Amino acid sequence: MLLVLEFLRIFMEQNKPIEISRKEWKEIISIPYVRDSWGLDNETTPEEFAGTVYGVKFNYTSSMPGYVGDLYLIIGDDDPITIIRKNGKLIIQPNIR
Repeated sequence: MLLVLEFLRIFMEQNKPIEISRKEWKEIISIPYVRDSWGLDNETTPEEFAGTVYGVKFNYTSSMPGYVGDLYLIIGDDDPITIIRKNGKLIIQPNIR
């Protein structure tokens, strides 16, 4: 029973949202889809963009055989954008409805 409780504690800790770092914001604004969606130019800083949207990161684990890793949600005036890290690179993940 203690092992189950420890697993649940660790799992619940991993489900908490994590603040997106400046380095990660910089990666996010370098994604062409994000740049086009928000009309970003080369002068837009990570801090400026972060101040105009809601963004959060999760250490995500889906059911098997699923995805395990960074998951970012970026929300502006339109539908949320879901971003995952694949082979070390951030990519847009199509939203599933």
